Amino acid sequence: MVGDRSAGSALLRTLIVVVVLAAAVLVAATFWPGRPPQIEIRPALPGIGKSTPVKVTLDDTGQVEKVMVEVVQGMDVKPVAEKSFVTHPRWAFWKALAPAQLDLQIGRDTVPGLRGGKATIRVTAERSGSVVRRPDPAVATLEMPVRLTPPSLAVLSGFHYVAQGGCEAVVYRVGEGAVRDGVQSGRWWFPGYPLPGGSDPRAHFALFAVPYDTADDSQVRLVAVDDVGNQSQAAFVDKFFPKPLKHDTIQLTDAFLERAVPEIMRETPEVQDRGGPLANYLEINGELRRRNSKALEDLSSRSAPRFLWKEAFLPLPNAKITAAFAQRRDYQYQGKHVDQQDHLGFDMASVEHDAVPASNSGVVLIARYFGIFGNAVVIDHGYGLMSLYGHLSSIEVHEGQQVQRGQELGRSGKTGLAGGDHLHFTTMLRGLPVNPVEWWDPHWIQDRLARKLGPALAFAGGTAGAAATPATPASARAARRRAGRGR
Repeated sequence: MVGDRSAGSALLRTLIVVVVLAAAVLVAATFWPGRPPQIEIRPALPGIGKSTPVKVTLDDTGQVEKVMVEVVQGMDVKPVAEKSFVTHPRWAFWKALAPAQLDLQIGRDTVPGLRGGKATIRVTAERSGSVVRRPDPAVATLEMPVRLTPPSLAVLSGFHYVAQGGCEAVVYRVGEGAVRDGVQSGRWWFPGYPLPGGSDPRAHFALFAVPYDTADDSQVRLVAVDDVGNQSQAAFVDKFFPKPLKHDTIQLTDAFLERAVPEIMRETPEVQDRGGPLANYLEINGELRRRNSKALEDLSSRSAPRFLWKEAFLPLPNAKITAAFAQRRDYQYQGKHVDQQDHLGFDMASVEHDAVPASNSGVVLIARYFGIFGNAVVIDHGYGLMSLYGHLSSIEVHEGQQVQRGQELGRSGKTGLAGGDHLHFTTMLRGLPVNPVEWWDPHWIQDRLARKLGPALAFAGGTAGAAATPATPASARAARRRAGRGR
């Protein structure tokens, strides 16, 4: 009997606990509003412009029925986005958190009637209610400036005559608020810089080029962008000279493959072995060539923001030009087409192991074995302009060294993808290979650059003319005519 009474008392106590807990859950589900969600508004830009990315996050939507995002300006409330959620029962306290994120674009393109000035981004989360009570919504706001007018942009220079594969300069004035300005030429971006020596702090200039494979100058635009993405554009090219690519055929021989391929693979261990000389050559001529080009483009970010030269550029003296700029080459092996690539420099040959001079003053960025170019030197001349000297048999300079125009960099050779002893010379602007003949011509530099930039480029044209004339059978202008390039 005593045992029965004890068991009954324990059961009663358990029942009382269960009833109390159930009552507590019922009361909570009826009256407790629950924890409001934490709302965060994170814009990607410091203001609202054409289209500003904004992330809205909620740490828990378990008790949120709907989220509304609005832009408020004075009495105007403009809806931006709305999203509904499936809520948890209020008594299901064990349910995991249900975070959510909304990725929005807020600006002139998405909010009709948006005005300049200030605006508030308002996020309202409507929470689920009980039978007798509906909790207040959770609200978060963020005030931001609204800027809808792009920075002003005015072209100051004239006579912008540019050839396909060639370079030019433009001088312009950019308005306050611009955080990025320069020339967009196809996919290539050529940044602008403050004009050195000028009294106008808003006067900028940009060296730019038209890619060798682009025959449409409508893709060349002067651009200025502010910190919220508003953009101004201006066309400014006065004359454009299309210069179609020339074509050439390269016959691959077993002797060449057996000499060149093992050397490159030994010096470039990241090249994958494709199982044979021809397959490995195609990997080198294609994938490694692309990686080398990308590395040169990335290298241009290290270019000094100043002119490191003041005279016309030099070609290899007393050299015969064996291949010119912008040739589309068809590679054949045993009479069959196996590859096609673009040759984007000048091949110049004189005597075996001839001294290779620096084309102009600058700083050495690369002095080592460099992919398809073999032993190579790359010199920075400032403002994104670089020159490359490939296939060298030896290198006489080191990276970081300042060199002078005409200083010996090394000796010509046949390292890398070279069929014989010669110098492969490339001029690049922001990593884009451009026609070097222009830079060899002091008259072109005077007309196209110095006259526009004034004190910014103290060009020693009076003495550079004779010194810069190539010691070849023809002058730089004749060389330009042979290469099919207009001034």
